[in-house]
Amino acid sequence: MDESNRDLALVGAGYWGKNLARNFRDLGSLHTLCDTNPEILQSYREGYEGVQLVTDYDRVLSNPDIRKIAIAAPAALHFRLAAAAIKAGKDVFVEKPICLDLAEGESLVQLAKNQDRILMVGHLLHYHPCIQKLKELIADGSIGKLHYITSNRLNLGKFRREENALWSFAPHDISVILGLAGNTSPDSVACHGGHYLTANVADTTLTVLNFQSGLKAHFYVSWLNPFKEQKLTVVGSNGMAVFDDTKPWDEKLILFEQYLTWEHGYIPTPNRKKATAINVIQNEPLKEECQHFLTCCNDRRLPQTDGLEGMRVLNVLQAAQQSLDSKGHVVSINGKSIHLSEEKAPVIHSTAIVDDGAKIGESTRVWHFAHVCGGAEIGKECSLGQNVFIGNKVQIGSRVKIQNNVSVYDEITLEDEVFCGPSMVFTNVYNPRSALNRKAEYKKTWVKKGATLGANCTIVCGITIGQNAFIGAGAVVNKDVPDYALMVGVPAKQIGWMSAHGEQLNLPLTGNSETTCPHTGDRYKLTENTIERHPPTP
Repeated sequence: MDESNRDLALVGAGYWGKNLARNFRDLGSLHTLCDTNPEILQSYREGYEGVQLVTDYDRVLSNPDIRKIAIAAPAALHFRLAAAAIKAGKDVFVEKPICLDLAEGESLVQLAKNQDRILMVGHLLHYHPCIQKLKELIADGSIGKLHYITSNRLNLGKFRREENALWSFAPHDISVILGLAGNTSPDSVACHGGHYLTANVADTTLTVLNFQSGLKAHFYVSWLNPFKEQKLTVVGSNGMAVFDDTKPWDEKLILFEQYLTWEHGYIPTPNRKKATAINVIQNEPLKEECQHFLTCCNDRRLPQTDGLEGMRVLNVLQAAQQSLDSKGHVVSINGKSIHLSEEKAPVIHSTAIVDDGAKIGESTRVWHFAHVCGGAEIGKECSLGQNVFIGNKVQIGSRVKIQNNVSVYDEITLEDEVFCGPSMVFTNVYNPRSALNRKAEYKKTWVKKGATLGANCTIVCGITIGQNAFIGAGAVVNKDVPDYALMVGVPAKQIGWMSAHGEQLNLPLTGNSETTCPHTGDRYKLTENTIERHPPTP
């Protein structure tokens, strides 16, 4: 093997990264594997002799022998890792989606252009021989004018608690549909979905795309399905093609030619001819994708799925998410910008009471029999469940979730992204008596960003719950809680530490120690009895 060709580092060697590692190794280009989890790196001791194993991304960036970086880290880290790689003079392959924000995506594309670096997005299906053949069938007129495209991507799992099925499954389908539509974007998007396993994390979504040409497309994705299905159907004026990736190679792509005739010139009649199996070269799509990236880097040419293609997909994804959040309202797409066809006003159920003067942010939902008093201030994208009460002197940040049967009394502040479990309790005086008016004695309670208050717990007034603290179900908390602390029991006692992602950290209660969140790569440093969080070094 020519050692000079080994100039690629793979960042993220876990669930999907192991497939990229295998292919880049087989192609003779893998120089380094980088992952924040040492246990994952240990699994590469056999079969990857000569490949460097590192946990520090800075070592990858500063290594002059590494000229290419492939990123298979969590999507939330894509922008940070890719931008750092491009600034360090590396060519970059980043798994789908390119990132999670349009502004960051545009910044990444512009940065790659300014630095004259290759930027490629891992939209795998473009490198599948069946999709490549399907594009040929469209180009040579075998299918005729495109009428509509449907796609199903279904399976049982992998279940996720933060990223929904739309973002996890649909980028592949969106990318292929846009490619078959001539690399054009739709005019409008509408998306419906349902969440059944984790609150506000859609397990299933159905998305409809409308194109200026008259082409329509819809795709259905779900990780809550008893069987695996990956099927794409393309219907045109002359033929229909079906790509079923679960079939054997000689059955994956079939073509129905002249599927109808016109009796008397105006009555459409089905022509039930047997489908023709289309022969394709049996190449592994992922290996073809990896080879394409290496070739583009070496020849200095734009990849088929470059940064701009990734931006088109991200644009549709964000539009679909906006539609999903607004219960299926149509979202119009205009170039790179997206906007809702209807205002993102708060959604107030007909049985809820919102007093005059209450300030409620956009896209917040107030459900059955809730009552919001006139002096309350509530941020955007919050959810107030059934029978929730919000007092006059209450401040609530954005993206706060308050489950059923919770009362938030005066002098309570909830910062952004606080979670209040069902029937948990706040108090506002220490020693209430029915016969006495003690409003002047209300104590201030402060719940900091990202904290979780479990079902049926009680928060005694006058205390502060730290950032990303986690209060177990049924606990009674009567004193201040540190950031990231895990509290359980009556009265509540600290039994550990929780990451911002919601995973218990392998740290002692006190002392000096460090650990890493396996989901995000964030490092947590314990100094005596205080936690500091450090995102992965870009």
